[in-house]
Amino acid sequence: MTDAQETAADLRTTTGGGPPDDVDVPSDGLPIPLLEPREGIPPVVADQDSLARVIAAFAAGTGPVAVDAERASGYRYGQRAYLVQLRREGAGSALIDPVGCPDLTALGEVLSGTEWILHAATQDLPCLRDIGMVPTTLFDTELAGRLAGFPRVGLGAMVESVLGYALEKGHSAVDWSTRPLPEPWLRYAALDVELLVDLRDALEKELDRQGKLDWARQEFDAIASAPPAPPRKDPWRRTSGMHKVRRRRQMAIVRELWETRDRIAQRRDVSPGKVLGDAAIIEAALAVPAHVHALSALPGYGQRMGRRQLDQWMAAVDRARALPEAELPQPGATPSGPPPPRSWADKDPAAAARLSAARTAVSALAEQLNLPQENLVAPDTVRRLCWEPPKQLTAASVAEALTEYGARPWQIEQVTVPLVTALTAAAA
Repeated sequence: MTDAQETAADLRTTTGGGPPDDVDVPSDGLPIPLLEPREGIPPVVADQDSLARVIAAFAAGTGPVAVDAERASGYRYGQRAYLVQLRREGAGSALIDPVGCPDLTALGEVLSGTEWILHAATQDLPCLRDIGMVPTTLFDTELAGRLAGFPRVGLGAMVESVLGYALEKGHSAVDWSTRPLPEPWLRYAALDVELLVDLRDALEKELDRQGKLDWARQEFDAIASAPPAPPRKDPWRRTSGMHKVRRRRQMAIVRELWETRDRIAQRRDVSPGKVLGDAAIIEAALAVPAHVHALSALPGYGQRMGRRQLDQWMAAVDRARALPEAELPQPGATPSGPPPPRSWADKDPAAAARLSAARTAVSALAEQLNLPQENLVAPDTVRRLCWEPPKQLTAASVAEALTEYGARPWQIEQVTVPLVTALTAAAA
């Protein structure tokens, strides 16, 4: 039995996690299929009167609140929430339709100061923020699992290994904008928050046992206090396959096609990939077709595409072809950080030696502490430190640099001395 398996077995027997009292645990140790929410599938809240009752119930509840959200990624434009699930002691579970109730600010306000439990919080917080729900404090069960050293940290894997339940995950990638939502989807959604409180309690005890609870709290506070991400500059540059596009005129075609596609997708409220694939955009940019017949011969613009659609894409290509040189996009801006590590050996061999030594030190420490390297310290932080280290390699100067790059106090405490040692050895 591995350390993680022993930990999970101990948690199931000591934390109260696992099946309710009226469920018999199989003697073979196999996970118990979680088939129905304890109080049944709650009705979907889609009007203001029903929402007011939910707000009152959750305001009167006690303890932390489990929160989840379902999006329609790959189906709809953007990342808005199409279902919000909550559960709290004394309030039970609730399923809220943000289409019928687009403003949940009042719900967020009554839960202010309450700990929110989310799994992979950074995925759900942006769409929750858009509807007025912003936590002041949170507990991320996925991140807790990483810090505790669990090898698999998906919700289903964590619930199974820690609590002994098997969650059905077959509806995770469905079109949650569908109305009405089918009953099996609603059951799945309600079950996603059914055991989050139990999982949180078990993981808190395990983190405390490992001496990592304060580390986790620092990470959770950083997530809760982080400002919204700024809009990406030149998002068209992230088109898949962009590395093949070398010439500025070709870049202009990518930009025109991408922006045309985005306007259409936004107007139709569909995923941009359903309007025109990234691969088709790159094909047109590389070929620079001179007329619609040449465009129609390219992959992605075949027989199933109507003449009107072909004309709109050809118009985008023509706009790019007609741009004067001064208006063509420039190659991608040089990143503010260091260059890609693969080029370090040629550009700065000393920096490459520092990075190799630092990575080895971080890897060894992460293995000793039983957590992923990227959670011990961000790889970008290590790269920046190694590319431009302090002039005097001391614990104080390295700790100051780590702080400047956004490392948390617990990370600085753990990695400073190993990094100083590694960088000093590389310099020698």
